[in-house]
Amino acid sequence: MNVIKEWKTLLIPYEQAVEELKVKFKAIRNQYRELNEYSPIEFAMGRVKKISSIIEKAERRSIPMEQLEEQMEDIAGIRIMCQFVDDIYEVVNLIRERSGKDFTVLYEKDYIKNPKDSGYKSYHIIIKYPVQTALGTKEILAELQIRTLAMNFWATIEHSLNYKYKSHIPDEIIERLKNSAIAATRLDEEMMEISREVVNAQLMFEEKSNTIRDIITNIQLLFTQGKEIEALDFQQRFDNIKNNDNMFEFELLLTEIKKSLPRYNHFEKGKLI
Repeated sequence: MNVIKEWKTLLIPYEQAVEELKVKFKAIRNQYRELNEYSPIEFAMGRVKKISSIIEKAERRSIPMEQLEEQMEDIAGIRIMCQFVDDIYEVVNLIRERSGKDFTVLYEKDYIKNPKDSGYKSYHIIIKYPVQTALGTKEILAELQIRTLAMNFWATIEHSLNYKYKSHIPDEIIERLKNSAIAATRLDEEMMEISREVVNAQLMFEEKSNTIRDIITNIQLLFTQGKEIEALDFQQRFDNIKNNDNMFEFELLLTEIKKSLPRYNHFEKGKLI
């Protein structure tokens, strides 16, 4: 019973660190959303390693029990989920910017650009995090894992298989895992490409909308200034191209319309534009 109590006492700061870190990363996500901006953080979750897992890892890596806190980096673990690979590196930069404030980054391991032989991909950051306890400040090690949903799905299956086979997964399954890792990578790449195409399409739509708005506004100005013939000519030209996607035609038409406006010519002569 005393041994269990000692373990629980040891793990209390780690539990506190996990809860605090989850709140911090969720707050970052919420700040993006309150500003109506895209958040690179989809969600964050955390856990404290089970006692049995700590003992098993300590034995496997020959870590003396009295040096657990100094040598075992993942007793406290935070997993940050992202939609796209690009988001991962944005989150990494956010974490680097906070180093020295909320916590200290000790080192990083990029298993995305340098995957493990098994196919495992994730970005790991080891931090030193200060926890306020009844006995004062205690700095503990924690591991931050940043990955996409596809990477996480693969890693979860691999972890389950390692547990089932006691880290002795049959060769056939290992090969299938590697193929699955390749498929997961392709999925991430395809989704990121789709995302970029959607963003580019949105930007083009906004640019076209703004240009069309300016064209219509300036044609109306020509009408109000009594230049009906020019206005009708520009209106006809606009009607002929309004369903096209060639931005050059819209921009050219807008430039010609502006040159027909007295205020444009006045600014041109005065070199104010």
